[in-house]
Amino acid sequence: MKALKTTITLVALLMISSVMAQPKLTLKVDKAEKEVSPTLYGLMTEEINYSYEGGLYAQLIGNSSFKEDRNGARQAWGRWKPGGPKYWNVTDTINSHISLAMNDGINRANPVSLCFEAKVGSTLTNDGFWGIPVKPNEHFEGAFFAKGNSDAPMSVIVSLVSTDGKTVYAKQEVKNIDKSWSKHSFILDIPGEIKATKDVKFHITACQSGKYWLSRVTLFPETFKGRKNGLRKDLMQMMCEMHPKFLRFPGGNYLEGNDFRNRFDWKRTIGDPDERVGHMSPWGYRSSDGMGLLEFLLWAEDVGAEPLLGVFAGYTLNGDYITADYLDGFVNDALDEIEYIIGGVDTKWGAQRAKDGHPEPFSLRYVEIGNEDFFDRSNSYPGRYKKFYEAIKAKYPNLQIVSTIDAKMMADQAEKSGVKDIKLDVIDEHYYRNTESMYRAANQYDSYDRKGPKIFCGEWASREGKPTTNMNAALGDAAWMACMERNSDIVVAHCYAPLFVNVNPGAMQWESDLIGYDAISAYGSPSYYAQCMFAGNVGDKIVPVEASDIPTLTFGKDKLPQIYYSATKDSKNGKIYLKVVNGGSTKSDIIVNVDGAKVKSKGIKSVLSSEKPEDTNSIDNPKKIVPIVSKQKVGNKFNLTLAPYSITVLVM
Repeated sequence: MKALKTTITLVALLMISSVMAQPKLTLKVDKAEKEVSPTLYGLMTEEINYSYEGGLYAQLIGNSSFKEDRNGARQAWGRWKPGGPKYWNVTDTINSHISLAMNDGINRANPVSLCFEAKVGSTLTNDGFWGIPVKPNEHFEGAFFAKGNSDAPMSVIVSLVSTDGKTVYAKQEVKNIDKSWSKHSFILDIPGEIKATKDVKFHITACQSGKYWLSRVTLFPETFKGRKNGLRKDLMQMMCEMHPKFLRFPGGNYLEGNDFRNRFDWKRTIGDPDERVGHMSPWGYRSSDGMGLLEFLLWAEDVGAEPLLGVFAGYTLNGDYITADYLDGFVNDALDEIEYIIGGVDTKWGAQRAKDGHPEPFSLRYVEIGNEDFFDRSNSYPGRYKKFYEAIKAKYPNLQIVSTIDAKMMADQAEKSGVKDIKLDVIDEHYYRNTESMYRAANQYDSYDRKGPKIFCGEWASREGKPTTNMNAALGDAAWMACMERNSDIVVAHCYAPLFVNVNPGAMQWESDLIGYDAISAYGSPSYYAQCMFAGNVGDKIVPVEASDIPTLTFGKDKLPQIYYSATKDSKNGKIYLKVVNGGSTKSDIIVNVDGAKVKSKGIKSVLSSEKPEDTNSIDNPKKIVPIVSKQKVGNKFNLTLAPYSITVLVM
C-alpha cells in the first residue's frame, strides 16, 4: 500500500512538473547555413484610401486640373452635364460664377479649364484634401496657368486663409494675366508664430472684374529631400524607419485598372506633370498621375529600396483580357518600361529618363507579370505570362520574373489552354487573414518544396481594427513574419498591404491599414511598429531554433501555440537577432539557450505590447503603443520574460 502511494505521488509530481515545465528556445547558431533573402522586407503600394492624392503625393490642391465632378456627371437629353468641379467653390455666388470650359485648356492632356466670372474681390476657394496643412515657418510653392478677357493685364491674389475667414496666413499678388495662356508661379511663406492647423483653404481673389480662365493649379509644401513634384516628408520618413529593401509598384488593382483605358499607362505618367492626362483609379476617385513612373523610382531610391516592378499584362478588373496572340504591343511596352528604369543614356528610354532628370540607371531584379491573375478564369494567363517571360528574358536574362498565380494553377490552366514549357522563377502569394488564421499558418512555409519556384508574398495583412490595425493584428503579423523570415531561403520578399489610409470620413475604401494620416499629421499602427522592429533587426543567416514546452492558446476546439519565433545572425559582426511573439494574456518566462556562439552579457531588447489586444493607435493618440527599448541580461543560457500580448526583439 505504501509503495502504491509512493508511485501515485511520483506520477502526480511528474504530471505537475510536465504542466509547469518552462518553455525553452534553443538557438543553433553553429547550424546557421541558409541565407536570409537580401530583399526580404519591403513595401507595397497602390492608389487606394487616397494614398497618393491627398496622401503621399505632396500636391495639396484637390482637383487641380478640374477633371473631377462634384456629384458625378449627369446625363440629360443625350449630353453630359457636369455638377461642378469637385473641391472648388466661390464665396459670393451672386457676384461670381464658375463653369467648365471643356475644350479650352492648356494642352491635349488638359483640355478642361475653369472659367471664373468675377467682380473685384470675388474669391475662388479650394478645400484641399480635407484641409490644407499650415505649420509655423512652412514654405509653399505654387503655380497655375491663367488667361483673362481684358485688354489690360489682370491680376489675382492667392492666399491661405482659415476656414472661418478670420486669419490670412500668407498671400501674394500674381500679375500680368493676359489674353493668352501663361504659367504663373508664386510663393507663400507662413510666419513662425502661428499654430499648426489643417483648417485652411486656398483662395484665389480677383483684383479686376472680368473673366479668368484657370488650369493646373498646384501647391506644394516642402517635400522630402526637396524634390520638385515631390512627396510628403513625414510619410517618407516613416517608411525610411521601416528599412525597406524594395518597393512593389505601381500596385495591385491600380496596375490593372477597371478597364484598358484606366490601366497604369506608364508612358503617360512621365515627363512634365503639366502634360499628364491622369486617369480613374479602381477605388472610385481620380489619379492625377502626378505620381508617375519616375516619382515611384525616386520614392524607392529615397527610402533606400530597389524597384520591384509590376507590368500590365493584358487583363483588367472588369474581366476584359487580351490573349497572347494580340499582346505584342503590351509586351513591347513592358520592355520599354524596363529600359526606362535600367537602360543607359544611349538607349531611347534611358535617354528619356535622363531628360526627365535622372541620368543614372536604377537597379532592378524582379519584374511581376500582371496582378492577381488568379481572378481571371479565362485560362489566358499561362499564354500571356509566357509571352512576357520569353521576351523579357531574351533581352534581360538576369531579371527574375514573378508569376501572379501559383504553380498548380499555372499547370491546370496551361493544360486547358494548351500552353507548354512554362518556366517559373518566383510566384506571388497574397494572404488577408485574421490573427487566428495567421497563427494557424505560422508554419506554412516550413514544408514548401525547396526545389520549386521561390515565393514572393506580395500582399498580406492580419485584418483586425480600422482604419489602422490593432495590437492583436500586430501579433498575427509578427507570427507570420517570423514564419517568412525563418523560411527566407525560399521566401525572397514580402510586403504588407495596404500601406496607407487617409483617416478622414469618406477617404477609406479598405479597413485595417498600416499607416494613418490626415492633412497635417500621421501615425503608425501597432502593425507598423512590428514591421519596423522586424526589418530593422535581421541578419544574413537563418538560425535554426528548437522549441520545447511551448504553452498553447485555445481557439474553439483547437489549441495553437502561444509563442512564435525566428532567429538570424549577422555573419560579419556576429550579432544574433531573436524575435519572439507572445499571443497570450499572461506573461511567459522562457529559457533561451544559445549553442555554437559566444554571447556577451548584455543585449538590447525592444518590446511592443498592450494591456488588451484590441488596443490601438490613432490620429488623436498616435503613440499609445510603441516599442520600449531596454537592456537585457543574456549569455549562453538566460531567462527572458515575455509580456502579455507582446512582440519582443532581442539583439545580442
